[in-house]
Amino acid sequence: MLPVLMLFLLPVGGGIPAGVLLARGQGLAWPATAALYFISDVFLALAFEPVLRLLALWGRGIPALARLRAAVKAGMARSLGSLGGPGAGPATLVVISFGLDPLTGRATALAAGHGFLAGWAFAITGDMLYYAAVALATLRLNAYVRDPKVTVLVILGLMILLPALLRSFRSR
Repeated sequence: MLPVLMLFLLPVGGGIPAGVLLARGQGLAWPATAALYFISDVFLALAFEPVLRLLALWGRGIPALARLRAAVKAGMARSLGSLGGPGAGPATLVVISFGLDPLTGRATALAAGHGFLAGWAFAITGDMLYYAAVALATLRLNAYVRDPKVTVLVILGLMILLPALLRSFRSR
């Protein structure tokens, strides 16, 4: 179980397909695998929250960081406006975490005034939905391809290409 958790702790999404296939190869049931991914998100929350809070604190007192903070806040306001409203409610934060990553989701939640538990709950919910989509796609594809290395490469390629393609279609 530890090697699967270690793959899930990788800071990029590439650990999901490899971790899912390794877990299946080790005979782990899907609920146990999902629980390991959830645990990796909890570790992320515990490691990232102090850094986020420190950056927010420094962002108020150091002029260069204060300007960066203002620029990020303005960018988030524009982005949130394009998602349907001025505030970042639970559904919006879940979508941000699903589409980007839980760190961005949590940072957005903090900027919107959500505390530790609620902010991470939204971020982890979005990330778990992302995990479910990638895990299911990985297992389905591997049923046809039957080569774990090829499966992981195809899924990683799709993880990189699909968002760009969706943005391209949306802009038209």
